[in-house]
Amino acid sequence: MKTNNPVPDPKIADYVQRILVIENFEVTSPFILPLYANAAPTLLFQTAKGEIGKQTNYLTLFGQTVFPETLTIRDNFIFIAYFFKPFALYSLFGVSAEELTDNPIDFKLLQATRTAVLQERLLNAISIAEMIALLDDYIYSLVTRVKSDMKVIKFATDQIAGSPTKETLAHIQKELYLTERSFQRMFDKNIGISPNLFRRISQFNSAFHLLNTTRFTKLSDIAFEHGYADQSHYIRAFKEFTNITPRDYLKFSGRV
Repeated sequence: MKTNNPVPDPKIADYVQRILVIENFEVTSPFILPLYANAAPTLLFQTAKGEIGKQTNYLTLFGQTVFPETLTIRDNFIFIAYFFKPFALYSLFGVSAEELTDNPIDFKLLQATRTAVLQERLLNAISIAEMIALLDDYIYSLVTRVKSDMKVIKFATDQIAGSPTKETLAHIQKELYLTERSFQRMFDKNIGISPNLFRRISQFNSAFHLLNTTRFTKLSDIAFEHGYADQSHYIRAFKEFTNITPRDYLKFSGRV
């Protein structure tokens, strides 16, 4: 199995934060990929149909993932994931982010004619480079049609992701001159979850990245560095978003 992280094309980089490519041409038993909360709406494409819950799609659009899920692929495949910036879902695809929270959909349900053509071209592409070019061009076509001003929600999500504390929430709301209700509605529409839940997922995601490095000696180091009250608080949050403990995750990934 090979993995790669192509750098998003500059023409879409304001909306796409990263890309993941996985190639696996030796699937002898079902390949299961855990899907955890990462604060990033995502477009997935696989050359073999992937099973998520009761759905089996080639192209799947995710809003916010709060509850852990899995993607199962039973045949050899190429997998490409475009992880969007938190504010991009509504502006690019015109669908309320709240409707897609923990509710991924078959991408062909959106703009059926265009997305069906995109899927067909992706399935007939002869290389990963061609697949990425097709996805880049499609997303860029959406970018050029964006009419709403996303500066406010982009500012809010960038600030929270950079410092996911309750104090940051209060500061942003005050700086934007928004009532608590208006702040909530802005997040429901554009992000799909409340400001505080987005903050908690950002906090978890930042700690999760550190857990995947060797730059810590104890779990309590991660907990305190990321604003958790103590190690137990961090473990509870980790289990909430993954269904397993940090130590179980480290054992699963071969780090302990």
